Amino acid sequence: MGIDLDNVGAVSEPAVLQVEDLGVAYGHRQILSGVTFRAAPGELIGVIGPNGAGKSTLFKAICGLVNHTGTVTVNGVHCHDRTERMDLAYIAQRNDSDLAFPITAGELVLTGRRRFSAWYRRPTPDDRDAACHALAEVGLAGVADRGLLELSGGQLQRVYLARALAQEATVVLLDEALSGVDQPTTAEMFELFAQLAGRGTTLLVATHDLAMARRRFGRCLAINGTLRADGTPDAVLAADVLDATFGTAGHAPAH
Repeated sequence: MGIDLDNVGAVSEPAVLQVEDLGVAYGHRQILSGVTFRAAPGELIGVIGPNGAGKSTLFKAICGLVNHTGTVTVNGVHCHDRTERMDLAYIAQRNDSDLAFPITAGELVLTGRRRFSAWYRRPTPDDRDAACHALAEVGLAGVADRGLLELSGGQLQRVYLARALAQEATVVLLDEALSGVDQPTTAEMFELFAQLAGRGTTLLVATHDLAMARRRFGRCLAINGTLRADGTPDAVLAADVLDATFGTAGHAPAH
């Protein structure tokens, strides 16, 4: 493919996230294998691949939501269970069935504060202040009392991002978070991503939108069953890599 995965996309700064030889199998079916990469503080990374390539599985494995082989290290801590991965925030693909849950935007953001106390403890004034500040940071200071069904798609994604801020996560993984969002909202979200990256938050954004990947990211990971390429958009979106990732040369999609 013309891309040396040992050199392209290498991170010279200390890694905030290090994934080594990660693999995931569902029964006898291998979904991911041999995924290795590092991410530095403040990187904005696009994760590309076709539907069913394992992007969501990769994010879930990194966050400890599915069993995996290999290792995940976050801020120097070799993670063995989910309690050691609280510096990670995962924003899943939008699921409309979740929107009917009787919770306000402010209450959802408050759930990000659970890492700082026992699950049964009521939120403190400091927790509420942190949640309000997080909503203000994403431009939603006035929506704390709204139900999730009252929010637009773009507003809902901002609320989930505010929850990650309230959690004080250093790495945020967004799974197709911009799917179905209009162009002005997409542009606003990337402005917000850039602000967060500028202050040291690392963001990995899964997408199958190759035009977006080319325009919006400085680094891309191509995933289909394994890590197909890691580097600049021009390198990762080259024809031979795209054929291996999206074409018949790629790994059989996971359903």
